[in-house]
Amino acid sequence: MQFSQVLDSLALQNGVWSAAVPVDWMQGRSVFGGLQSALALRAMRALVPADFPLRALQTTFVAPVSGTVALSAQVLRTGKSVVHAEARITDGGQTAAIVIGVFGRARASQVEVIARPLDVNVLESPVEAPFIPGVSPSFVQHFKMRWLSGALPFTGSRVVPPRATFEVGIDDPAPANEAHVVAIADSIPPLALSMLTAFAPGSSVTWTLELLTERFDALALAGWRVHAELRAGRDGYTSQSAVVCGPGGRAIALSQQTMMVFG
Repeated sequence: MQFSQVLDSLALQNGVWSAAVPVDWMQGRSVFGGLQSALALRAMRALVPADFPLRALQTTFVAPVSGTVALSAQVLRTGKSVVHAEARITDGGQTAAIVIGVFGRARASQVEVIARPLDVNVLESPVEAPFIPGVSPSFVQHFKMRWLSGALPFTGSRVVPPRATFEVGIDDPAPANEAHVVAIADSIPPLALSMLTAFAPGSSVTWTLELLTERFDALALAGWRVHAELRAGRDGYTSQSAVVCGPGGRAIALSQQTMMVFG
């Protein structure tokens, strides 16, 4: 199933949203984190008017999520300009993820600062990131990705801080929307893996995605760039930030993740 098909399969019954996520959207033992957040966003969107654009999505990944996703959603507060909503993903009756959405109408302001990606030296021969069954996370097969700069995973790089730029596209026929931005932003691998010399597992703990624009339907779903930097890492926990740019180079979102890397 393609990304939009999985989202469209989300159904509400007796106050609980559910979707059966196929194995090709798994990330190890759990559903791909970007899809978890996108499903939660879809459930919240059923409660939040469309004229409130998504401004921020904050996800705490509590436990692995199996192929069947169950969600509940509620509006926490509706103000004149901002709506806060919450969605919880449960697995076996236990909370597996908590997602907070902040939706806000535009307001007049004198402040205007344009986010800019890091300056990078693009590789002479960008490296494709192929899907390798049994090696790559299953969800990767739905994305087209290549390294434009930065060290590859498990190459023992000692460049500090690790930085990389990825060109990313998602295979989906639907027009681009806020959920696609969520998926693209979370598709890149942890930069900490470039400092390792052998495979080691890892997972996201918390993730904040801030959206910088309100319209996405004119954007193609190929040719996005994610400029990422590992800001800090110690004791198995890392802090990774990224600027997500659309096909024309405009900054679309800012990402900040706390990750665990076991190696």
